[in-house]
Amino acid sequence: MVKVTNASPSFAQQVEALEADWENNPRWHGTRRDYSATEVVRLRGSVTPECTVARAGAAKLWQHLHSMDYVHALGAMTGGQAIQFAKAGLPALYLSGWQVAGDANLAGQVYPDQSLYPADSVPSLVARLNNALRRADQIDWSETDGNPSRDYMLPIVADAEAGFGGPLNAFELMKAMIESG
Repeated sequence: MVKVTNASPSFAQQVEALEADWENNPRWHGTRRDYSATEVVRLRGSVTPECTVARAGAAKLWQHLHSMDYVHALGAMTGGQAIQFAKAGLPALYLSGWQVAGDANLAGQVYPDQSLYPADSVPSLVARLNNALRRADQIDWSETDGNPSRDYMLPIVADAEAGFGGPLNAFELMKAMIESG
């Protein structure tokens, strides 16, 4: 039998660290929460996933928001569009709920922008866009011996349909968005 040592911080340590982050990190200044750090940690489980693409995208977008007057972003519905927007020098991508409703939902239907499409449609499209960007990044990396000509890994600002199903539905949707990048 293989014994795995859990090197993760304890429940109490995670709560304490999250409370300290909320208190001291300027990113959270002015944020009002209707929940406690304990409630957040309780939802995590014992395994802490690392979502590298989402974390890198969030850091890039945060940097852009604090270093640019505005962040240019066009709506991408395909991986090919996302790659072309990266090649054009855009700093970010936008994924519109209206675009997903009208042409890129998993039901394969054309809907009005009224949250009628399957809830996992946006996370699925985010994953497809990130897969295309990762492939372009891998190709550029391999062809330039690690000196890529551009940054293909653009942050994606995605419109999520979180108005139905209550807080747990919103939590599951955001978890899927993060896991998709």
